[in-house]
Amino acid sequence: MQHENPIMQLRGVVKGFPNGTLALRGVDLDIEQGKVHGLLGANGAGKSTLIKILSGAYWATLGDIIWRGEPVKWDSPKAANDMGVATVHQHIPLVPTLSVIENIFLGNRGLWRLSTGIRREYETLCERIGYRLDPDALVGDLSIGERQMVSIMTAVGTGADLIVMDEPTASLAADERELVYATVRRLSKGENKAILFVSHFLDEVMALTDQVTVLRDGTAVLRANTADLDEDRIAEAIVGKQIVALERQAQERTPTTGTARLQLQNLASKGRFGPISLDVARGEVLGVAGLLGSGRSEFLHAIYGSDRNATGTVLLDGLAVARNTGAAVKAGMGMVPEDRMAQGLVPEFEIWRNTTLPALGGVSVLNSMPVEERERERGWEAIRTLSIKASSPDILVKDLSGGNAQKVTIAKWLYSNVKLFLLDEPTAGIDIGAKTDILRLVRKLASEGQSVIIVSSEFEELLAVSDRIIVLRDGHCVAVRSAHETSEHELLLLAGGQAASLEAAVH
Repeated sequence: MQHENPIMQLRGVVKGFPNGTLALRGVDLDIEQGKVHGLLGANGAGKSTLIKILSGAYWATLGDIIWRGEPVKWDSPKAANDMGVATVHQHIPLVPTLSVIENIFLGNRGLWRLSTGIRREYETLCERIGYRLDPDALVGDLSIGERQMVSIMTAVGTGADLIVMDEPTASLAADERELVYATVRRLSKGENKAILFVSHFLDEVMALTDQVTVLRDGTAVLRANTADLDEDRIAEAIVGKQIVALERQAQERTPTTGTARLQLQNLASKGRFGPISLDVARGEVLGVAGLLGSGRSEFLHAIYGSDRNATGTVLLDGLAVARNTGAAVKAGMGMVPEDRMAQGLVPEFEIWRNTTLPALGGVSVLNSMPVEERERERGWEAIRTLSIKASSPDILVKDLSGGNAQKVTIAKWLYSNVKLFLLDEPTAGIDIGAKTDILRLVRKLASEGQSVIIVSSEFEELLAVSDRIIVLRDGHCVAVRSAHETSEHELLLLAGGQAASLEAAVH
């Protein structure tokens, strides 16, 4: 694949770490102005390392980085940013105690907070992107999707000529994704910006990008124009084999019938959702569909006891669960939150510490004194069981790729007496291979008698893994469907409110 005058070139880039890990093994990459370049790969393939080198967070061990035809070696993200490279990170590193406008223009010097000019600049930025938030709203009060848009606006506001977007749509619902797509197209085609777009959604890569590079085990195994590819070829390049068709397995499953594991009676949270009453059987996977703001995450947190303002009754195996997370864990619930780094893990801890935190009794003497050797063995067991790509359990969770970190979040509950798993967007920001691993794990848990409630913006995933699906819209449960009796199209209509409107028109 030939490129003319790329703005950014990587030639033979290698990145090694002191622990012996070789994350990149001679990667070549060309990124052109006015085009969107897709970067794909499984968890641990080297995507995050490559992004950190481009953004100035890491130095390359070997190889050349050529910016506008000149070799460069940035020693910090600020140096890269000053030269015209901005990065939209997957984990959205914003300051929650500052406002939207303060975050976007945080790098500006002077008394800009008192300037009306900066507000005019903000309004101009909103017009460019086609999206607006209250400039004075605290970032900590925004949804994950809204925070992602602030992060994109921050990058665009720097005036960068190359914008690196690391999984920018991973945490967004369908309508928010379309907004990102429109922004990317406007920046690349309208403003001649170069975009490196990292994603695990093959359909959006096919629709949005001009060129694609696929990494596997630190090597670029595919470099091609998008027009010459299809989703199957990209998928095979990512995982090295065809993806297992979970949808086919879903069609073969028989409906779950059994004793109620979870019973919800008029569960509600004022201003968030409800009231909702339903039962979840032992061994059942209940999918929760809905758009951003529908109350999906709030529903899970109310079940788990982290919403102290929730009302109604939660019964697990017939026993009422008090409204606090300690009682929920003791009763047999495990929660995998949407924001895994902030709520599900201790980033500065090693894999083994994270995996043993909820179940220290199993690795302790007299149920009170943890034995480090047992904890490390638990870490190794988690690595083997969930195929976590890490050289040892001593690796810090913050140094793992997004998908491997998510596997640790799930692994920590596998060694407790968990009867009900609550999974909030468990595959967000995860590549196809890891996604398949996690969805298979969900079905395995169900086959062993555990119950699972899973929230996902990917309705195709819900159809593949769920027995039943409830649809939330504006905090209300508007439909309950058997997974084998509905479709992605119907779920989208129900979640967006169109189906209700059509039904009303008919009657």
